[in-house]
Amino acid sequence: MNEDDIDAKGHRERLRGRLLDQGPDALLDHELIEYLLMLVTPRIDTKPRAKEIIRELGGFGALLAADTETLTRAGLSRREASAIKIAEASALRMLKSEIIARPVLNGWQALIDYLSADMAHRAIERVRVLHLNGKNALIRDELVSEGSIDQAAVYVREVIKRALDLGSASLILVHNHPSGDPAPSKQDIELTRQISHAGKPLGIVLHDHIVIGRDGHSSLRSMGLI
Repeated sequence: MNEDDIDAKGHRERLRGRLLDQGPDALLDHELIEYLLMLVTPRIDTKPRAKEIIRELGGFGALLAADTETLTRAGLSRREASAIKIAEASALRMLKSEIIARPVLNGWQALIDYLSADMAHRAIERVRVLHLNGKNALIRDELVSEGSIDQAAVYVREVIKRALDLGSASLILVHNHPSGDPAPSKQDIELTRQISHAGKPLGIVLHDHIVIGRDGHSSLRSMGLI
């Protein structure tokens, strides 16, 4: 083992020690990615690549949210991309567990945390509908549309039909703005009103329409638009 190998091994052991003894907050963003890459490419210095990939993709959140094609185009192998995606999947699974089997409206911040982690850094617009039962517990979290960089098609009839099929008592509509600005557009407001009006005669309540962006989130109910 040469001197460079000894230095690299010592660095990795120090990272591991900080992680295990002090917890995840002890590592910087690039060190978390460095450690992930190190697990699948143990004989390579992954620190420079971790810093570069975070910079190239626009930050830690954007890196975790990037799809496999984006990650491989940025120079990661499929094994390395899988390490990034398992980290994202684990984080989302943990956050989603906080909103399962309890009234969603009583854990609003947990819901926003989950939705923000999943949608804030997406490069294309996606629309989801959260179906709730009569006790406001989550029945189903469904992705209903993915579109271009700034547009996704949503059909009011399909949203209401799905709610009837599932026996949903209420809905929360969610979509993201890839621009980062969560301010609702005129189209967002009109879609909200259409779904709200379509559901009322059938006893289906639209609780809210949440717009997620890198700069925060907007609630159309809080804005008085529902």
